[in-house]
Amino acid sequence: MKKAFDPSEDGAEMSFDGRMSYGDYLHLSEILSAQEPRTSAHDEMLFIIQHQTSELWLKLALHEIGAAREAIRQDKLQPAFKMLSRVARIFEQLNNAWDVLRTMTPSEYTQFRDDLGQSSGFQSHQYRLVEYAVGNRNAAMLRPHSHRPEILALLRAELARPSLYDEALRLLDRRGIAIPTSVLERDISETHTVNDGVMAAWKQVYQAPQDHWELYELAEKLVDFEDYFRRWRFNHVTTVERIIGLKRGTGGTSGVAYLRKMIEVELFAELWQVRTEL
Repeated sequence: MKKAFDPSEDGAEMSFDGRMSYGDYLHLSEILSAQEPRTSAHDEMLFIIQHQTSELWLKLALHEIGAAREAIRQDKLQPAFKMLSRVARIFEQLNNAWDVLRTMTPSEYTQFRDDLGQSSGFQSHQYRLVEYAVGNRNAAMLRPHSHRPEILALLRAELARPSLYDEALRLLDRRGIAIPTSVLERDISETHTVNDGVMAAWKQVYQAPQDHWELYELAEKLVDFEDYFRRWRFNHVTTVERIIGLKRGTGGTSGVAYLRKMIEVELFAELWQVRTEL
């Protein structure tokens, strides 16, 4: 019989008494003990882990979006491009997660749905931070977090700084592609609305990419991100409809009807609408 391979013979460390191991570094004891199903339903574990892992990906997305925004502010576009590409891939991962959740049937979900209480994904403060960070700034969505002062402070702090799209428009202006003063000096706590001057600025970039290559690439990185973000929202709608039909959401929303409205929201509206004019 062939002798079993002993990794220590290849130099692998096998003793971790008093030393940091893989599990120690990643705090796996805390992570793997954070799943606490409220029922005996088999599929509740899937539901919990899908949402917990999504929150971890959102945490990384926020890390990358924040760094990309700062890089753009400092005119360091190459690092910003790398970070924005990573954000798009993160949302590709989030899209793939819906494929796993869709293996749960309506009858399986009903076994534990009532035990969720009023909890709902639209209450995710990290998702709200992502929207605020990129530019969709609906102040009404602060209210679900009014019972958590520390989270409310995070959201308000985000509304007080320029969004990713704001920084992109300021960059255009610095690079000689004029952005209207009314846009540059607007109330940044509110969502940017479509502006003809901004449309004209992006049109100038797209009509002569050879003269504005970095701005052209930035535009496409933003569109890449929103492309994956829209797919994530669409997959959310179809997953919810597949599992609960047209029932109201656990958080009190109209469920699928509410999610369909969210699909219509454009993060970087001029970058999509300018394509019609080219």
